[in-house]
Amino acid sequence: MENSVFYAIIYVDMKKQRIVVALGGNALGKTAEEQSQIVKKTVRPLVDLVEGGSQVLITHGNGPQVGMINLAFESASEETMPFPECGAMSQGYIGYHLQSALQAEIQRRGLSVPVATVITQVLVDPDDPAFADPTKPIGFFYDAETAKKISAEKDWVMKEDSGRGWRRHVASPLPLEIVELETIKVLAEAGQIVITVGGGGIPVVSRGDEYEGVAAVIDKDFASAKLAETINADLLIILTTVDNIALHYGMPQQEELYDVDTETIKEYIKAGHFAAGSMLPKVMAGLHFVEPDEGRQALITSLANAKSGLAGEGGTRIYCRS
Repeated sequence: MENSVFYAIIYVDMKKQRIVVALGGNALGKTAEEQSQIVKKTVRPLVDLVEGGSQVLITHGNGPQVGMINLAFESASEETMPFPECGAMSQGYIGYHLQSALQAEIQRRGLSVPVATVITQVLVDPDDPAFADPTKPIGFFYDAETAKKISAEKDWVMKEDSGRGWRRHVASPLPLEIVELETIKVLAEAGQIVITVGGGGIPVVSRGDEYEGVAAVIDKDFASAKLAETINADLLIILTTVDNIALHYGMPQQEELYDVDTETIKEYIKAGHFAAGSMLPKVMAGLHFVEPDEGRQALITSLANAKSGLAGEGGTRIYCRS
């Protein structure tokens, strides 16, 4: 295989690395019952990393889960649960399922590794341009008339969503700072598996001496890259539904990518090869993490391919050419 020599070089000290793993939505379920079963398989490659000696921090998405929580309160009460609180609830119950599955898998292998979930706030800029143009759809679908009424009553931004109806949209600002960073560092240094920055973190803005939650969704891949950067991780793994990112995706001339340097990936981005609503944020997150430091790398692949990707046998690796 053309990339085998390069892989042999970059994987020599893999077991000693500090790794941030960002789980995609496919690694979780759409309901609590489904999720509790799916994560039993999800955690196996994660424990492989731990068993190999790596220090592992886990992040995850929460799109379906936070939407479900929001809808449950909306359906059961006239009171709307604030969106930051919905995010906090999703971090808690997803963390619970991941913790439970990790603990069971760790025990099954005869290991002794503590697991902790940190309910995580992430600072954003109140003047981030994203607040002027909310793009993240959440919650129920409505017809145009009902959406207009809700927008007037609740001051929500309602937009038509891909021909399926109208939905509430919230902003997706960039992460600036992880509020609980020092707690995360202490746990990681103590050898614990840390589940953190769930759903991109609870977005907050600084109001004097306090943090105030805002109705927004931080992209979990950007938040994961911020975490990986600030804890000086060696590797950021972004897990998605495909084994490799590709040029001309879904077309007859589709070309899968394996090892791509940062300058080349920038050219692919400029050429519009990656869809804004799916692969582009993952590629951008990997690029942002890798570019400032030649020693860092990002791996984008599927959960099923994670172990072979780490072994140099698949996945798309973004690196900085020296």
